[in-house]
Amino acid sequence: MSSVLDRRSAPPSGAARPAPPRRRTRLLALPEARWALAALVLFLVALPVHLLDGPAWLWGTLFAATYVTGGWEPGWEGLKALKDKTLDVDLLMVVAAVGAAAIGQVLDGALLIVIFATSGALEAVATARTADSVRGLLDLTPTTATRLRPDGTEETVDTEHLTVGDTVLVRPGERVGADGRVLGGSSDVDQATITGEPLPVAKRAGDEVFAGTVNGTGALRVRVERDPSDSVIARIVKMVEEASETKAPTQLFIEKIEQRYSIGMVIATLAVFAVPLAFGDTLSSALLRAMTFMIVASPCAVVLSTMPPLLSAIANAGRHGVLAKSAVVMERLGEIDTVALDKTGTLTEGTPHVTDLYPLPGAGVDEGALLALAASAENPSEHPLARAVVAAARERGLPLTAVEDFSSLPGRGVTAAVDAHTVTVGAPARLLDPAAQQAHQAHQATAHLAMAHAMVAELEEAGRTAVVVLRDQEPVGVLGIADRLRPDAMATVAALTRLTGHAPVLLTGDNVRAARHLAAEVGITDVRAGLLPEDKVAAVKEWEAKGRRVLVVGDGVNDAPALAAAHSGIAMGKAGSDLALKTADAVVVRDELATIPSIVRLSRTARRLVVQNLAIAGTFIAVLVAWDLIGTLPLPLGVAGHEGSTVLVGLNGLRLLREAAWPRLTEDAE
Repeated sequence: MSSVLDRRSAPPSGAARPAPPRRRTRLLALPEARWALAALVLFLVALPVHLLDGPAWLWGTLFAATYVTGGWEPGWEGLKALKDKTLDVDLLMVVAAVGAAAIGQVLDGALLIVIFATSGALEAVATARTADSVRGLLDLTPTTATRLRPDGTEETVDTEHLTVGDTVLVRPGERVGADGRVLGGSSDVDQATITGEPLPVAKRAGDEVFAGTVNGTGALRVRVERDPSDSVIARIVKMVEEASETKAPTQLFIEKIEQRYSIGMVIATLAVFAVPLAFGDTLSSALLRAMTFMIVASPCAVVLSTMPPLLSAIANAGRHGVLAKSAVVMERLGEIDTVALDKTGTLTEGTPHVTDLYPLPGAGVDEGALLALAASAENPSEHPLARAVVAAARERGLPLTAVEDFSSLPGRGVTAAVDAHTVTVGAPARLLDPAAQQAHQAHQATAHLAMAHAMVAELEEAGRTAVVVLRDQEPVGVLGIADRLRPDAMATVAALTRLTGHAPVLLTGDNVRAARHLAAEVGITDVRAGLLPEDKVAAVKEWEAKGRRVLVVGDGVNDAPALAAAHSGIAMGKAGSDLALKTADAVVVRDELATIPSIVRLSRTARRLVVQNLAIAGTFIAVLVAWDLIGTLPLPLGVAGHEGSTVLVGLNGLRLLREAAWPRLTEDAE
């Protein structure tokens, strides 16, 4: 949540200026994409020529060019892998395409090359885009800062040249240039990017601040305590990159056995060709039997056993507002047994709302008058709490009075003249502290002070942020403000509990009291609050070290390292940061929390269909191979059996495209 100062003219250094254009890798900047596009274009040109019985030399040349453009790079990589005694699936697919061409199936082989090249290009683009997003996170840190010399004069320096012990001046609206501690001044700092807290935090001498967070309306003098290369923001970047690189290889189920199957198929094909030839069979007969064997033993149906169910599940989830980024993601979502939820922006809506109105008895105001008084005084302010108060008054249709002599004191609140009264709205700790009571004893009733303190204590115990309203220096009421719980949060937690066997865990950078109160509302008992990004990662690694497969659900920059480190990560799309959206495996586009248990159940259904398809495909392959080896399997019948099994498993997987296949929260409850 950003301060309004983000939208004002930026100061000369370290300002919270608009983010620079996002650095994106262009599609055709990647060689994989260029070769795949060339192969696709050549195939599309050759196809009508071939189907319309055009000149063989023309469509033959075009198909040959398709083979070269789409297959040379994976083929070359496969040959290099052979040097390490590894039979790469890339090479096997190219060989299968060439084998199809050798027995006259030129069109089928070219189509295989195009599909394979396109898949590789999409994977390369996704990887490059994620890397761009991680690097773009560094744009949160200002490039320059105002450093104070020993004689008190100022100088503008690059933030990367700041050293531990330097003192920097952070003006209103600027981003903090380095992690450090406040030496002087007071202000409200928006540090949602680091901790996920929904409201700016009051900072004064002795408090810690983080690089990249946004200063409010006060000026701060900060002593640098960490090298810029070791700031929290820099560590977030490093953690995301390391997690992405060291995360266990994500492979579809069938890919885990493809190496052995590929080697076995190649050896068997050579044997089927060589053995009959050695016993006097003709070359053409031996080659025909070997190519027939290669076709019927080809893992096409096995591969399709996996992809149609997972791709259908992806399409169905997309229609319901959940974007799963790959088939691998869809498969892995069904494996999770532990769920960790962020608080702000995930279980809650991420914006503060007025939840309670407590006018003091005898103060002469009711709930409406109290809210109108506070909203009138807060109306000129751009603080998120002020915006919540004003929004609540407008929702009730309350008239706001024009004010005079408006002033704002960071960490304390605002003061304004409203209808000839001096109205102050702000933090209880500053307005009701002993010094304030003594200063205004002539104007305050002891009973009112006691009641105000009691109301504040009650609200804070309930996890609310309390705001006191003074009229002519005398308390007249207290407002309670909190981040609103999502309507489907409780049902979602219950559904995830049923799916995994135990309740989700709450991981949040917010304060302990607010976190525990919200967790109690939704049925979560394991609460870990006040966490920095590295603490969330540590929790995820702790669970995964015990063999648990963790799903992390979050929305902010501070959640990105945990999203990357977890077995699976889902980002809330509406309020999600760019980094969280790029790092997560799936995105809830419509911001409906209830879709999370639904997609987990859909993934589990897809995995069951994959197992069914593998059984069907395995049966067909076993029968056709045995027929070819024991008897004489006619090539057309072999092709028909092979293609028939492929179509059958494909249709079985497509069942997940149906609307009825999407699991709903009510179905999960049943």
